[in-house]
Amino acid sequence: MARIEFDRIRKTWGDVVAVDALTLTIDDGEFVSLLGPSGCGKSTTLLMLAGIYAPTEGNLRFDGQVVNDVEARDRNVGIVFQSYALYPHMSVRENILFPLRFKKVAESEARRRVEEVAKLVHVDELMGRRPGQLSGGQQQRVALARALVKEPQLLLLDEPLSNLDATLRMTMRAEIKALQAKLGVTTILVTHDQIEATTMADRIVCMRAGRIEQVGTPDDLYLRPTSLFVAGFIGAPPINLLPGEAADGKLVINGFALACEGSVAGDVTLGIRPESVYFADAGIRATVDQIEPMGRETLYRVNCPLGSITVLEGGSTFHRRIGDVAMLRFDLGDTLVFDRRTERLVKGAGAQLSD
Repeated sequence: MARIEFDRIRKTWGDVVAVDALTLTIDDGEFVSLLGPSGCGKSTTLLMLAGIYAPTEGNLRFDGQVVNDVEARDRNVGIVFQSYALYPHMSVRENILFPLRFKKVAESEARRRVEEVAKLVHVDELMGRRPGQLSGGQQQRVALARALVKEPQLLLLDEPLSNLDATLRMTMRAEIKALQAKLGVTTILVTHDQIEATTMADRIVCMRAGRIEQVGTPDDLYLRPTSLFVAGFIGAPPINLLPGEAADGKLVINGFALACEGSVAGDVTLGIRPESVYFADAGIRATVDQIEPMGRETLYRVNCPLGSITVLEGGSTFHRRIGDVAMLRFDLGDTLVFDRRTERLVKGAGAQLSD
């Protein structure tokens, strides 16, 4: 297992900056997700960990040792790729065994490891098959077994579930999380899928344009985002973001004044999660424009003086119809206020309906 330290890591190609001033510590045995949109630098970061890319500046440490110039083959790192990267002409047994050929592991020990890890990921009955004879989920398990058979100090998962259907993704999320907890191996998951990140990782590193936007638990990023970007990127359905202007204890949005608390003034954006807006007997008058059933919940799109807002209500029964007029409310503690110039959270600020 390993403790990973990024010390002001920078990676460039000419004038293009892929990763910039990355400083982060990942503890031994921790499960961390690098989350962000395409081009944010998460895959480049993973490839530096794997030894495929070297940092342009800064130091990358495994257990206190700088590994900038250590070749990929000399790092004890296991990798599971999005495409699985299994050898099509080899059997499952041969695919799992392959990494041990370069580590000069004794034949008896290699056989023991292969059998043990195959049982661990539930492919022990598939050992004679080739990848073309396996389902997507089975190929995923074989790729995971191949990464684990070398007993890595670091496990890297590069969008490992993106090629699976929704039901299988859910199953594999649970299996990988349970396996990581059992083995205690330091694990880094790269994904653009917030559901994967929030359900699997102990901590999430949200990245944007090569830099870290926020590091925290899934709850931290969802309930306490420190930037407008994180608030908008995390959450499905997405957060309601309403631009306005704050002054003299009021937040004015589209000419509608809300009571504002905290030290806030100037151009701001009010954030309210859809589940934090609710229908009530009194509040802001709104008209239902769209209704989207989501199984156990219903998503309403309504138009009100604040603008177009989404409301997430529990239950599968429609209590309203398109064109209905209803009253909306939200609570002070469920609102977030962001400075529009810096895009940062204004701590301690919030808004609510005036009495």
